[in-house]
Amino acid sequence: MQRPEIAALLAFVDSLAPERAPQSRPAAGERMEQWATLLAHVPSTARHPDGRHWDASRVAARHIATSPYPIKPSDIGGPWETYRADVVGRHHDPAPAVDPDDEAAYRAALRQTRAAVAVGALPPAPQQAIEGTVSPIRAQRDAEAKRRLAELGSYVPKTVRAQLAEFRPHRALRERLAAAGLPDPLDVECAVCGASTGTPCRIRRIAPGDDAISFRPMAYPHPSRVDAAEAHHARQQRESAA
Repeated sequence: MQRPEIAALLAFVDSLAPERAPQSRPAAGERMEQWATLLAHVPSTARHPDGRHWDASRVAARHIATSPYPIKPSDIGGPWETYRADVVGRHHDPAPAVDPDDEAAYRAALRQTRAAVAVGALPPAPQQAIEGTVSPIRAQRDAEAKRRLAELGSYVPKTVRAQLAEFRPHRALRERLAAAGLPDPLDVECAVCGASTGTPCRIRRIAPGDDAISFRPMAYPHPSRVDAAEAHHARQQRESAA
């Protein structure tokens, strides 16, 4: 507030509580200097687009009506700081149109914008949502992962799939590889043991005292099958990118 606005506010205060008005010119001048110094940063009025309104005279009238104590500059400045904090708290600073490397200018621009928002000269800037975009490569990988998962069979909820993982380790491993977009050895046949596509590598098992030969699945594929799967995966990636 400028001195004329302070004078008008004090005149309004004295009209509401004349018994507490200064009784001499020096006392009135001293009060004027005190209020002008302490309330220089407080506007007399401020109106915002959302309907909130600051009026120093209303704050003064409310204090006189509700408090038995004489009004002081802090009885105006305190409510203003509360009002200002609420308004500025709804404001999200946009990047000022100054060189960000000039720290002093950048900070000054932020202060000016916040001061303008506080007094209603500018509306609070809303928070801008961060909109992410998916790169074409990522989208292609996601589509490939969905295709591979679909080829593995029917869908089950993730919670059920996690509980079944220890009972079907090969299936669980294939699902993890597909979801991560990594080569799956079971996508190709094994040249060592002859395991077909989708079937784990196997090793011969001969029962003691018996000439019968059977096979048992291996926990891990043969190294050559892993190499073949990586080459197959790389070839598919090149074909998709072409």
